[in-house]
Amino acid sequence: MNWVNKSVPQEFILLGFTDQPWLEIPLFVMFLFSYILTIFGNLTVILVLHLDFKLHTPMYFFLSNLSLLDLCYTTSTVPQMLVNICNTRKVISYGGCVAQLFIFLALGSTECLLLAIMSFDRFVAICRPLHYSIVMHQRLCLQLAAASWISGFSNSVLQSTWTLKMPLCGHKEVDHFFCEVPALLKLSCVETTANEAELFFISVLFLLIPVTLVLISYAFIVQAVLRIQSAEGRRKAFGTCGSHLIVVSLFYGTAISMYLQPPSPRSKDRGKMVSLFYGIIAPMLNPLIYTLRNKEVKEAFKRLVARVFLIKK
Repeated sequence: MNWVNKSVPQEFILLGFTDQPWLEIPLFVMFLFSYILTIFGNLTVILVLHLDFKLHTPMYFFLSNLSLLDLCYTTSTVPQMLVNICNTRKVISYGGCVAQLFIFLALGSTECLLLAIMSFDRFVAICRPLHYSIVMHQRLCLQLAAASWISGFSNSVLQSTWTLKMPLCGHKEVDHFFCEVPALLKLSCVETTANEAELFFISVLFLLIPVTLVLISYAFIVQAVLRIQSAEGRRKAFGTCGSHLIVVSLFYGTAISMYLQPPSPRSKDRGKMVSLFYGIIAPMLNPLIYTLRNKEVKEAFKRLVARVFLIKK
């Protein structure tokens, strides 16, 4: 037991790109700008969807869940990253690392499932429009959203426990910006083949299966849209689905590249950049994609701004 206790460090050193110090200022500016935009964008989406009763539909209910996820997702990592870039000692406490690992993994897993649920919602809306209100009733929407959150946090409990049980033998230099499973497994002083196999299996469950369901849903959606007679109807259908498809491609594409691609010596820095993309860039872009490509959200935002100015007057 003493050997196990000694193998657990009091803190971890997050290396990031310390071997390339000239990157620190550009990265700090990029992280800060992305974080501010993510906070503002996702809070705005949540506020607009909550206050405008015309948007109290299943599609926007799931979108508000996605915005809340992205808000918490980036907050679990970016503030610590900004602090470390400004300091010469780029450290995080053991407890902080555990919390960061658990929250980041839980929210990422939840988003994997939520994006698949959102594609199912679009499938029902376009392929079964007459049955949409019957199928996507409020109770089912709440159950689907709750199932995604519970499954994501349950997965995080399992993966975090398996990862943190690995003996580190005093190793504490994490070659990453934040505490993530692949980076922490590299610190272990014992064979990690079983853990890597478990990680691969769970990644298939939470990445490949959902993205397969998304692709199947969109295959049916494209067929249904092409049968729509009016050009305006096709444009509107492709507009709402196009936003979701862009978000899906950004998130699943980079996450699959990180968790399902075999590791190689040259993939070290590539893995860091990929994780920054799905951990920071994608959450920043999501509200922009949904608002700029969605006429209903833009109109709701204008109505909200008009109400604010009327109140001030």
